[in-house]
Amino acid sequence: MYSLLRPLLFTLDPETAHHLTLDALQAAYRLGLLPLAATQPATDPRTVMGLTFKNPVGLAAGLDKNGAYIDALAALGFGFIEIGTVTPRPQPGNPKPRLFRLPEAQAIINRMGFNNLGVDALLENVKRSRYQGILGINIGKNFDTPIERAADDYLIGLRKVYSRASYVAINISSPNTKNLRQLQGGDELDALLSQLKAEQEKLAEQHGKYVPLALKIAPDLESEQIQQIATLLMRHRIDGVIATNTTLSRNGVEHLPQHSEAGGLSGAPVRDKSTAVIRQLAAALQGALPIIGVGGIMNGAAAVEKMQAGASLVQVYSGLIYRGTDLVAECAAAIKQARTTQP
Repeated sequence: MYSLLRPLLFTLDPETAHHLTLDALQAAYRLGLLPLAATQPATDPRTVMGLTFKNPVGLAAGLDKNGAYIDALAALGFGFIEIGTVTPRPQPGNPKPRLFRLPEAQAIINRMGFNNLGVDALLENVKRSRYQGILGINIGKNFDTPIERAADDYLIGLRKVYSRASYVAINISSPNTKNLRQLQGGDELDALLSQLKAEQEKLAEQHGKYVPLALKIAPDLESEQIQQIATLLMRHRIDGVIATNTTLSRNGVEHLPQHSEAGGLSGAPVRDKSTAVIRQLAAALQGALPIIGVGGIMNGAAAVEKMQAGASLVQVYSGLIYRGTDLVAECAAAIKQARTTQP
């Protein structure tokens, strides 16, 4: 069905198409039509970060920034859903246009800039949701919070979402908020993780439950930086790492008209960079904490590649734009098949 609708959607402005698609998905869910539109993935449960996932294929943050479509998205068969990135205060994001398709490369460039309605609005949507599965909430800082005060925003976000999240993702790797990626540096990351871990321990006692923390990192890291991040993740006993966000590289799309648009590149061109980071992280971490692999998963083979590189779970986003909802079942089936046929 999506293959028939996609040419029409691609005639629209990408951001308009994004909202139209989500609204249509919501309408189909309310009418009970989603089982006709998407193949349900096979059950393939696994326990990661102390949480039990019904299958290893999740939705990456960014598609549902405000948690407004949780139930409809859950009906597509995801093993888990991550909403956000959400900031303490509402913000409009960067000026439009800020989202660009590169269909020849199965890629997307975005410079959205954490556009969202704020954490309180997201929490109201979560409360209204009927979803009982694994829900990650991805938090970031407001664009006008000085980078030296970034930890304040992350602590506000963590406190606010803690009781409603299955896990909390810490986004320090978006290229679209000025200076945000500085937080991946050794001293800055050490200080941030220390404060987040201390707050997590307080909140666990306060709420009587332990909510894991996962750090989301960029694909544009040198080997030494990856090793340093791995060391800090282990030192501070962070529960997981999401690898990776979008890339600033334009390798593979230099010949396309919109390649020079500012922002992060996602989709097929980031596949190899993301997988390389996962492989290096896995070697450095040696199983100390799990990796959630994301970046360029456009088919089942790419999902299997991420798992074989060292990921325990995967997430998709850009692949949905180009392949549609059947990508979820395809990836889940490929991962299950690869696991059952391993010697």
